Amino acid sequence: MIWLFYLITFIFGLAMGSFLDCLVIRLAENRTMLGHSVCPYCHHKLNWLDLIPLFSFVIFGGKCRHCHHRLSWEYPITELITGLLFVLVAFLFAGQSNLLILIRNFFITSILVFVFLYDLKYQLILDKIVLPTILIVFIFNLLIGLPLKNYLFAALVVTLFFALQFIISRGRWIGGGDLRLGFLLGLIVGWPGILLTLIIAYVSGTIIGLLLIIAKQKKMSSAVPFAPFLVFGALITLFWGSQILNHLFYFNL
Repeated sequence: MIWLFYLITFIFGLAMGSFLDCLVIRLAENRTMLGHSVCPYCHHKLNWLDLIPLFSFVIFGGKCRHCHHRLSWEYPITELITGLLFVLVAFLFAGQSNLLILIRNFFITSILVFVFLYDLKYQLILDKIVLPTILIVFIFNLLIGLPLKNYLFAALVVTLFFALQFIISRGRWIGGGDLRLGFLLGLIVGWPGILLTLIIAYVSGTIIGLLLIIAKQKKMSSAVPFAPFLVFGALITLFWGSQILNHLFYFNL
């Protein structure tokens, strides 16, 4: 019956992805989470048939059921990726003896998806999301019994590293939101996981940046949101960090 567990987890992930998309839009527009969802084009109130994650998009051909305007692919892609990430979390952590580890990583994955989306769209990291998450993750770490000194050390190291860049560049290389996000990521992956997170973030960011320049989508002076690469690095580290670190020679010295 393990397939049923993964199926339920996938459906839950789809629903969370839909919620995160909604949260991104409503926070960007300073709207409350209360009230009906509406079509962004005709503003018709959507009912349950329009809001089934992923399946509504497929059933109605990627168009609004009322005005037939084509909808953004962002919605089904976010829902699908979040669903798959939730299945991956379940696969990797469901066997842990402490159920809080699974719950912690579902929560962290959801927050990181939100940060990825919001910074990618608006080049902004919201303190109203990151700061409460720092407290919640710290409490999770405390309840689970993770080595708090290790995780706090990782959080402080990355924050100081980002702060140094911020001071040297006078805010041109990195923003204040990245400092708070860095602290959160330190609490998520610990030490030396945060080093792997940074390596993945900077390498992937450089590769994508060069590809965008080659494709003439960006210039050398163009700003590229950094949080999506930090999120990517953090997720890789959260899922496979220990295995990767164990195979890197210089981390075994």
